[in-house]
Amino acid sequence: MKIALIAPPHIAVPPADYGGTELFVAQLAEGLHKRGVEVIVYTNAESTVNVERRSLYKQSQWPIKNAEHALVRALNHESWAIRDASKECDLIHLQSPHAITFSRFTEKPVVLTLHGPHDPKLSQLYTHFPDVYYVAISNSQCVSETMPRLRTIYHGVDSAQYTFRETKQRYLSFIGRVALIKGTHLAIEVARKTGIPLKIAGDVQPINRDYFEKKIQPHIDGELIQYVGRADFKLKNDLLSNSLAMLFPIQWREPFGLVMVEAMACGTPVIATPGGSVPEIVRDGVSGYICRNVDQMVEHVAQLDFDPAAVRRYVEDNFSIDRMVNSYVKLYEDALADAHKARAA
Repeated sequence: MKIALIAPPHIAVPPADYGGTELFVAQLAEGLHKRGVEVIVYTNAESTVNVERRSLYKQSQWPIKNAEHALVRALNHESWAIRDASKECDLIHLQSPHAITFSRFTEKPVVLTLHGPHDPKLSQLYTHFPDVYYVAISNSQCVSETMPRLRTIYHGVDSAQYTFRETKQRYLSFIGRVALIKGTHLAIEVARKTGIPLKIAGDVQPINRDYFEKKIQPHIDGELIQYVGRADFKLKNDLLSNSLAMLFPIQWREPFGLVMVEAMACGTPVIATPGGSVPEIVRDGVSGYICRNVDQMVEHVAQLDFDPAAVRRYVEDNFSIDRMVNSYVKLYEDALADAHKARAA
């Protein structure tokens, strides 16, 4: 079995800092390789994932400054990659909804992982491609879709890559895009009400610059509220493993939220609001707390009492790389078996 994993061309695989989809592709690719599955990752030439890599573009292009130009770049990359992969791969695994439009030009089975939130316009697009195998990354996301070939597969992480610390420092962490839907301003409110310092790490994309300057920057004092900028893997690991808890006051239907699993892999509980997949990922009282509002978050932060080792075990039992890889291998086998039956009919 030889699989083509086609990532968007904008961010390296794995990412230097921001890039949940690209981290997923890297971990899946290396997990498949360890299972003895041949893998080609189509990405940009800055990528370092430890499998065969092919690229059309030499450099990453992030943050995106012009959405139209970025889409043209992505379409060019994906159409080239699908044509190339069709020559020698058994199955093509895509990460971008618009890329499935090129599935018309290949006879190989195609898988699409849905990394974004539910969008009725995309759901309408999917009705034109009923032969594609779709993967939702949470049940919350899955129930919003109606495609015939759809299943849920949770993301997984290699906990060995995450620093585990029993003893925490007295601060809270927020890691993610600095954006209204991510609730960065609410994390600041929790810190101000508890008096516990907050360290914010994340990308400020051009579309969110006004939000950052009006709602976040005025509170940054270098003491109670600190902004450390974009976090590479080392800094993210350090921030998460040392913090008392990671705040995740999400204000939208989060499709998965990989950073929650990363925090828990460090033995750090997650204090979150219940948007989208959160109740599937955070086990209330075991790996964190799910809160209705800021006041409830404040209450739980003031009374944190978690066993870091138990938090990490929760991830190992429920969100491991092996579990994710096994689920994708089963999907690939099912898709290839269906294709064999169709050819024989």
